[in-house]
Amino acid sequence: MARTEVLPAATRRPGRGETEAGLSLAARLPRLILEARRVTASLAHGLHGRRRAGPGESFWQFRPFVTGEAAGRIDWRRSGRDDRLYVREREWETPHAVWLWIDRSASMAYRSDLAGAPKIERAFVLGLALADALVDAGERVGLIGLKQPSASRQAAERLAETYAAHERELDDDLPPGHPIGRFDEAIIIGDFLAPISELRQRIEAISSRGARGHLVMIVDPVEETFPFGGQAVLEEPEAGLSLRIGDAGSWGRSYRQRIDAHRGAIAEIVRARGWTLTIHHTDKPASQPALRIMTLVSGALGVSGSNA
Repeated sequence: MARTEVLPAATRRPGRGETEAGLSLAARLPRLILEARRVTASLAHGLHGRRRAGPGESFWQFRPFVTGEAAGRIDWRRSGRDDRLYVREREWETPHAVWLWIDRSASMAYRSDLAGAPKIERAFVLGLALADALVDAGERVGLIGLKQPSASRQAAERLAETYAAHERELDDDLPPGHPIGRFDEAIIIGDFLAPISELRQRIEAISSRGARGHLVMIVDPVEETFPFGGQAVLEEPEAGLSLRIGDAGSWGRSYRQRIDAHRGAIAEIVRARGWTLTIHHTDKPASQPALRIMTLVSGALGVSGSNA
């Protein structure tokens, strides 16, 4: 029989191990996946996230002064350190951004001996990897309710630091219902065991301006198969409730039916909003959902409700 446990609250804060694993995964993702999205977006509405010179607040680079440019563009401080004239360029800022949110509630600390990793660890690794890969590809990434989008080259480390510094969200199993921009995209990672009505409300709020989104459901194999028999004690880690049952096998059949119905309702919600659903089992490699989400964000695929 499978053994299960709920890890302590400290595991719901990203550490160095999850950050390094996320960076390692990001390094393996193809860099060309976002090119399709950039082309599609630029043709559709003239907005995309490629980093380039333009109006904005963030410094991008120095480049040599070109004859014929206005002298007011010269950066005299930088030019004074060399025998050439230089122009300070700022990074082009567009309204497009990718917003990330990771469920850190108690149910995410669940782990069975059939899984390759605890749900929360897999969620952190996947989220930080996607953030790093997206920024490396020229996108700006923010955290819903916590951090404004930026193109920091230390995206994974900075997002991990932000999560570690905010503990009040450890009890939240759904993201804040903050609307994001019309051309923005949301990546929400969790187990989505919350009531369907609450999930629908949050997704509708986040996408109320027309934004697109992607749900990544993290599932421990035991949560799906319920491979128990005989007497068992069921525990609900978030409410602190427990229930002793005498015939786990008969409960299992009803449980699996309810899980199927719950997922069907989630799939219908995302389909209605034009979002996507990816189901990831923690006994599978993290590279599978990472590659799928990068492809979905790129706009190469447009099918909602599919599993991975």
